[in-house]
Parts: sequence; structure tokens; C-alpha cells
Amino acid sequence: MTETHAPHARAAVPAADSAPTAGSAAVPAAVEAPVYDCRTVFAEELAALARQDERVVVVCNDSVGSSNLVAFREEFPDRLVNVGIAEQNMVGVGAGLANAGFVPFVSAAGPFLTGRALEQIKADCAYSGFRVILCGQSPGMAYGELGPTHHSVEDLSWLRAVADLTVVVPADRAQTRAALRWAYTHDGPSYLRVPRFKVPDVTPPDAPFEHGRAQVLRDGADVTLVAIGTLVSRALTAADRLAAEGISARVLNVPFVDPLDRAAILRAAEETRGLVVAEEATLSGGLGAAVASLTGQHHPVPLRLLGVTGFAPTGSPAGLLEHFGLTADGVHRAAREVLGLTSSAS
Repeated sequence: MTETHAPHARAAVPAADSAPTAGSAAVPAAVEAPVYDCRTVFAEELAALARQDERVVVVCNDSVGSSNLVAFREEFPDRLVNVGIAEQNMVGVGAGLANAGFVPFVSAAGPFLTGRALEQIKADCAYSGFRVILCGQSPGMAYGELGPTHHSVEDLSWLRAVADLTVVVPADRAQTRAALRWAYTHDGPSYLRVPRFKVPDVTPPDAPFEHGRAQVLRDGADVTLVAIGTLVSRALTAADRLAAEGISARVLNVPFVDPLDRAAILRAAEETRGLVVAEEATLSGGLGAAVASLTGQHHPVPLRLLGVTGFAPTGSPAGLLEHFGLTADGVHRAAREVLGLTSSAS
């Protein structure tokens, strides 16, 4: 697999995350880009698929509102199955519908879809090879104030361990639409993270969305910033700051966590002096672990992994990202460290 190159699309993150760290070189403030809830385009694209194919159905766990499926239920009342708070049954029903020739989108909050129904995801969907599209809503720490029971940070680790299951993390609206379309045509099961945390648009117009391929949003020769989901826009902002300091940073958006774009990662390891991997997920087994395993075996390179460690405290989603250094500041600092520089510019 090779990565798809695309021109850099600059996107600023919220103002609290765009101020330079103390002692760093001054960077002109970017105009803050609009941010969007990707559940809106999720619902729009799902309805569009349902209009063109009567086999498209939705199964959910009493999450019609939080999955933004109210309009879908009104338009297709006979094609939405609400099983209530019974996630194992929900996935089993989805697998049964797939076996009967339907195209089921199984939608629920990420922590409950993956944590409660992992056996059904493994046996009923992946092992059976059914085309079930698992839609993990509000992933990462989007439910910040509800605490660790509602944080979905282990999902990438759990599902990467399941054979024959594709794991996808869209970065913005365009990739959310593209991921739904891709999963609809994919001959097999898939898991899509549907972002609740509002994000700016970062995908260049007409950028392809191909199975197992990453996108180079910005080229660079000194360090590579590998990011997914909410961290992609922050990596772009960090790259701008690094450029102001004379450091050339490549930004690699990796929507397919599994299968990983091995060629793109290894090329970055060969062509730049170090890698920073940033994800809104636990460091135990997620994207960072996949990159570390790949480069460690084939091309060892200085590496910094940014993610969640332990159980996150209760707090606002933005505050939790700050707590774990999952910000433009954190990515900027890690990039300097991986290059053997001080954490902030002198």
C-alpha cells in the first residue's frame, strides 16, 4: 500500500490550543477555522445510502438521539431496529440481517458497542465474514464529563486484535462521508469511529479514500507527525509552528488504523529523522503501538507516542485532551523532543 499525497490544508484548532508554548518562537495567530459535528454528515450520508438501496438498515441500542438518527427513523420507520440497552443482541441482530442479505449499520456509543459486544463482534461479524458496519458514536473522550465508563479509548486496541475487521477513524466531515460509502461497498465487517468532538475540515477536495491508505496532508523532511481523528488538525497546527522554527514536518493522516499503510509509515521512517504518533486512544495497543511494532521490526527510528494512559479523569473533552498533551502544543513539543531538541524553542 502507498499513501495518497494531497496538498496541505491548514486548519486552526480552538484558540486555547493555538497559543505558542512559553519561550517558543512567536507564530502569527491563524484565523480559527469553523468546526463541525460529524454526526450530522453521518446521518445525511446514511439516509442517502438508504434511499438508493432498500437493503440498508440501522440497528441501535436506544441511541436514536445521540446517533443523530431521528430523521432516519422518520423517513424509514421500518428500517430502524431499536433493541434497547442490549448491545450483544444489537450486534447479533446486525449479523443476522447481514446473513439475510441486508446491509446493516449498527450504531451505538463507542464504549458500549465495543466493550459489551466484543465477543459478538469477533464471532458473529468478523469470524463469520459478514458485511456489518459497526458505527462507534462519540469515541475517544467526547463524553468527558461522564467519566471513564463512557470514554471509548480502548476500542482501537480491542478491535485491532480481531482478525479480518477493518478499523477506520475519519478525521473530518469529508472522511466521515467517504468512510460510510467505503464501508457500504466493502465486502466484510468494519468499525468506524463517528466523531462527536467538533473538528475542522482538513481533507483536501477530491482526495481519494482508499482501503488501507494514508494521506500526506503536508510534506516534510525532518519529522513526521502521524495522526488520526481529532488529532489531525492539531498536528497540522503543530507543523505550522515547527515550520516557523525552521523544522520541516510531514503530516500523515491515517484513517485506516487496521490495515495500516505500512509503506507510508516505513517511507516516513526512512525519509525523516523521527516520528510522532498522536491518537485519542489508549497507548496500549492502538495506532502508536502498531507504528512502533512496524518500525521496530523493519526500520527503527526515534519515536514519541501521544495518547491516553490509565483511566482518564472526569472533565470536559477539551480539558482531557489538554491533560494528556493531545494538543498542538503537545505534538509540537514531542516533535522537538524526537529530534533531540529542547521541548520549546529558545
